[in-house]
Amino acid sequence: MHPATPRTHARTGLTLTALGLGGAQMGGLYQATSLAEAAGAVRAAWSRGVRYFDTAPFYGFTRSERRLGTLLTEEKRDAYVVSTKVGRVMVPDPGVGPMEEGYADPLPFRPTFDYSHDGVLRSFEASRQRLGILDPDILYVHDIGRFTHGDRHAHHWDQLTTGGGFRALARLRAEGAVRAIGLGVNEWEIVAQAIDAADLDLCMLAGRYTLLEQTSLGLMETCARRGIGIVVAGAFNSGLLAGQTTFNYAEAPPAIAARAQALRTACAEEGVRLEAAALQFPLLHPAALTVVTGARDAAQVEANAAWFEAPIPAGFWDRLKARGLIDEAAPV
Repeated sequence: MHPATPRTHARTGLTLTALGLGGAQMGGLYQATSLAEAAGAVRAAWSRGVRYFDTAPFYGFTRSERRLGTLLTEEKRDAYVVSTKVGRVMVPDPGVGPMEEGYADPLPFRPTFDYSHDGVLRSFEASRQRLGILDPDILYVHDIGRFTHGDRHAHHWDQLTTGGGFRALARLRAEGAVRAIGLGVNEWEIVAQAIDAADLDLCMLAGRYTLLEQTSLGLMETCARRGIGIVVAGAFNSGLLAGQTTFNYAEAPPAIAARAQALRTACAEEGVRLEAAALQFPLLHPAALTVVTGARDAAQVEANAAWFEAPIPAGFWDRLKARGLIDEAAPV
């Protein structure tokens, strides 16, 4: 598939490109990223036809939003789709260190969880200022869920529900400040819960519907029936399907690593790069709208785009199913 292939979400009318660019790396995820590298990544994505860009206040402690906004506002507003997130209010803090929560050289703003009505509105207004964009197209609630918050989950969920967080999102959509609302999470279970608690349009789901893992298949089918679009992130499962040893931001357990190796072996026998299969598989599901990949520089963007365009042999997915490497119920 070509990165620029348009994918329209029927419910909102938003058209995203089949491949999107994520902004965590331009915020310095795991290692510092220079402005020149970030600009090169955005320009390479643009030249490949990518027109969907995602960021968040948390990425680089506001650095990603600032950089992406500066680069995107060089283009006409109707030429791209951009999403950002709420759930953390960024508080000035001179004590922010050189490595915080996975980000190298973050800016001096401490992320503070706040999913309340007023917290959502404060976060959104600050994002508009940093981006220089009054009307980001999509607004996601970032990192809500039991795995993320542990025993604080009930408190944060209450802020979203009875505390008015979801109501604030709906208000911004009704006022035309954003065109779509949803979640941006790593946990499919919270998406299943949220779509019954609020009228959501799109959800970014990282790492849970991939070539390696289809645990969210039931959710995906529900979203397809209800017209809720899924933006697939983390297609490489934190790098495990791209030659690294990490899964869910930590060292992969032996069983997961063995499954990834089995996929790599099967792909090699077919003459297919595992990375190409990983990027192309999620879009076979009718609920999936786009695949968003992170990239630190132009070279990584070019590699992702090439894998995304690489031909897949006829019957390839069925043969992976026959080997037990893809869920039998997954659409191929």
